[in-house]
Amino acid sequence: MELQLIEKSDHDLFVQNLINNYQVEGVKPKDGSFIYGSIKAPEELCLDFDCTLISPKKYFLPPKEALLQFALTPDSEITPLIENDPFILFGVHPYDIKAINQMDRIFARGVPDPHYLQRREAALVIGVDPTAVAPRSFWADMGASTVSEGFDLMFTDMGEHFIVEIGTNRGRNLLEEHAKLKPATTDDARERVRIRSRISHICKKRGFAFPKRDIPKLLEHSWNNFLWEEQASKCLSCGTCNIVCPTCYCFDVEDHVDLDLAHGERIRRWDGCLLQDFAAVATGENFRETRASRYRHRFFRKGHYLFEILDDLACVGCGRCASGCLPDIADPVNLFNKLKEG
Repeated sequence: MELQLIEKSDHDLFVQNLINNYQVEGVKPKDGSFIYGSIKAPEELCLDFDCTLISPKKYFLPPKEALLQFALTPDSEITPLIENDPFILFGVHPYDIKAINQMDRIFARGVPDPHYLQRREAALVIGVDPTAVAPRSFWADMGASTVSEGFDLMFTDMGEHFIVEIGTNRGRNLLEEHAKLKPATTDDARERVRIRSRISHICKKRGFAFPKRDIPKLLEHSWNNFLWEEQASKCLSCGTCNIVCPTCYCFDVEDHVDLDLAHGERIRRWDGCLLQDFAAVATGENFRETRASRYRHRFFRKGHYLFEILDDLACVGCGRCASGCLPDIADPVNLFNKLKEG
């Protein structure tokens, strides 16, 4: 592990140098919350936040994107549209990096998705350790307090300075070209461990009442549990939990033909398993017509189906679903603990 120091007084210069040379996207405050957006000045960037409203997955899987253009000619001309402009994503918490790592595996398996993968390759990810814990977060219980991969640089706020872990050669080059650095000492490394442990301990006050690896087996025996109907009776089928989740990646694909009937484009947009027509097909059938079936599917997907692919739960404990759900039924901690109680 390679660690360097950046004094707080030199941090703005580092950020300004990045802005001068790259497209920089990062965390910024908005109306009492935090969002990801374009950073045009160092003072816009916020590294002292609990959780953003929306995860950074939008940079790799946009809410709406054109996949290709086509011409309805005898030769059926098709032009792929792939965005791969380089950019820096600054301020990603470890739990969101864990989610990105899971998404990387999902979009690389089977038939690799070039749209996602080229965006991912174009991104320089600068992570930052949390300094605060959102009320509904439980990332410590999900093993997402820290990550060992998926970032180019990882910042930890040490008070008077940042300690920076170098994750890749691209990250090292970025630091050497644009930052004023000092070597980190053994004492600095030990203090970093203490700071990380302290914030993780705060987050551990919320979590599951049993080992999380028991969740797939718990779900296997809970298909007919009354809780699905009971909780889903309050569901608004709004899809908020899908939208804010960093590991939800379902999408719909539509072909839009121009008015000249000679050209068009293929569009991909986010979809969500809680939406009423998510499982509807052309014959008029809907394989998950009831709210209970859709509600159950979401938790089975997070806790069972994707576990078979990832060997891990498709939940990183960010708590966004719980925070965004108006009837308060999307919280994995509450739901799984209730299932365990029987």
